[in-house]
Amino acid sequence: MSMERPISQLDRKGFMTGYLDALALVERLHRLLLDVIKDEFERVGVLDINAVQALLLFNIGDNEVTAGELKTRGYYQGSNVSYNLKKLVEMGYMHHQRCEIDRRSVRVRLTPRGREIRDIVTSLFSRHAEGLETKGVISAEGIEDITGSLKRMERYWSDQIRYIY
Repeated sequence: MSMERPISQLDRKGFMTGYLDALALVERLHRLLLDVIKDEFERVGVLDINAVQALLLFNIGDNEVTAGELKTRGYYQGSNVSYNLKKLVEMGYMHHQRCEIDRRSVRVRLTPRGREIRDIVTSLFSRHAEGLETKGVISAEGIEDITGSLKRMERYWSDQIRYIY
């Protein structure tokens, strides 16, 4: 016999409110992250690259990937990946070359200049992680809890896209 109590309408409304608050917070945090990156680049005098492009370089890191892999690996979430790749190549932050096997596919990797940008973002994130921990904003266990919950939501949403029409 299950000891769980039935969910009341009031509980459902409270959960829905919490869920909507969480969605809004995730969206605000992403925009705020882009602002934080933009501010860091202004502080260090790098003005020719935007925060989305810098985050893309950070996420690619030392990997060599195709444009299609950028989305499937979670390196890039936007719809204009081709535009940003083209700009990053033009500005000298990325190398690109056609794949030997599939000539339609282009592989990209960071140039030394792109790795400098990646290193600036890495340093920024490292400082933030240290500050969050030393100032008691969040513990290692708190980060694990948040990450676990967000991964479960990601899996749930992915399943919705794949299996519900």
